[in-house]
Amino acid sequence: MSVAPPPTVTLGDRFARELAEMAVPWRAAEAPEPRLLVLNEPLAAELGLDPDWLRNPEGLGLLVGTVVPSGAAPVAQAYAGHQFGGFVPRLGDGRALLLGELVDSGGQLHDLHLKGSGRTPFARGGDGLAAVGPMLREYVVSEAMHALGIPTTRSLAVVATGGLVRRETLLPGAVLARVASSHLRVGSFQYARATGDVDLLRRLADFAISRHHAAAADAEQPYLAFFESVVAVQASLVAQWMLVGFVHGVMNTDNMTISGETIDYGPCAFMDAFDPATVYSSIDQGGRYAYGNQPLLAEWNLARLAEAMLPLFADEDEAAVATAVEALGGFRPQYNAAWSAGMRAKLGLPHGLDDAVTQALFEELLGLLEKDHVDLTSFFRGLGAAARGDVEPTRNLFLDLAGIDGWLERWRALGPDADAMDRVNPVYIPRNHLVEEALTAATEGDLDPLQRLLDAVTRPYDERPGLERYAAPAPQDFGTYRTFCGT
Repeated sequence: MSVAPPPTVTLGDRFARELAEMAVPWRAAEAPEPRLLVLNEPLAAELGLDPDWLRNPEGLGLLVGTVVPSGAAPVAQAYAGHQFGGFVPRLGDGRALLLGELVDSGGQLHDLHLKGSGRTPFARGGDGLAAVGPMLREYVVSEAMHALGIPTTRSLAVVATGGLVRRETLLPGAVLARVASSHLRVGSFQYARATGDVDLLRRLADFAISRHHAAAADAEQPYLAFFESVVAVQASLVAQWMLVGFVHGVMNTDNMTISGETIDYGPCAFMDAFDPATVYSSIDQGGRYAYGNQPLLAEWNLARLAEAMLPLFADEDEAAVATAVEALGGFRPQYNAAWSAGMRAKLGLPHGLDDAVTQALFEELLGLLEKDHVDLTSFFRGLGAAARGDVEPTRNLFLDLAGIDGWLERWRALGPDADAMDRVNPVYIPRNHLVEEALTAATEGDLDPLQRLLDAVTRPYDERPGLERYAAPAPQDFGTYRTFCGT
């Protein structure tokens, strides 16, 4: 069905026009009885979309893809990817659609994208659908990440379709409306390279430069400057993940954006007890994407981007490889600098301290946290009180009291700023037991736990009475936690 929404809803089709080889025109599957579960009103307003209209039948139709604005050109995007290390030359949007591009109130361009909108030519045997629980998980976690100040795709709405999805059991179906700076991925460049069409690869790079890294266009070597910019934004992004204990769970190359935004909240979770080996994804049997491996896997993914871009770096293979290796060498120092700066902020340390002193402090602390399986979020938030003189709550998180006492004494001697710490150490994150509680209730028709969780995690630094359970670690009987990709 194609019904024209109000004239204020205009969706651009720049990707579909300029990169037609990577765009398959498609339409969403019909939704039998669409029903709005959650709507991000502030984001809707920012995008120039009327929240009241989005609640109407035509608005719901836009959010599930069955009402298409005049002039829009919905497409399934093509991309390749390394999945758990194995290369697949043709992946693409198997259950997703790019409806088009919106301009926000500040003049910035954003993709409006659907997830769970039905089978596409890239579905590879999947049903193209999504269940309520995984789509609400992405809504909760992506909006929590945004509130934490971490670059991310955003969630505009989740709409129940009225249909059923067969997984282990029959589950209610849903569509997520997602907003991103773009959906260009490392896998997009791998796809273009795999076609053997260097002109397509060059046009894709030009498109990405104009969309995300405009300064690269004026560089002496624009494509090298573009690659270096992607390295920089990914080094910063992954450092921010590590600082809050976020475990992405499926860091395939098709899930790494060129913009530096977090994408694809499938088997993701926030770490409870600190342990670099933490894995939550049910399909990551070997721990490839464990918490502690994330920086190395980001660097590995960027190496795959460099390989895809080699024809744009130099005419001769040897020169192109040397250029790529040198540029990729910037990842580790940039990641280390971003992580160290973040740790100094979390510990409230003053500027000007000797790097050797701070690094020794960091390393000793991480060892203590891992040895005693200390809840990461609770520890850092409690340090604000310790900086003000109340150290007992922090001490009580540890078994090795002598170890933490010595560390606290050395740390407090450096004069930490408690107020500054409270501004960067969250009280509330999407704790796994609370996420599961909210998703289970929502699947059964009760949205109240979801709304209460969203209220907490979208104001993560503002400690509020009555929300104590949202700041508390998981109960002892919560057990081993596993997440699933939802397909």
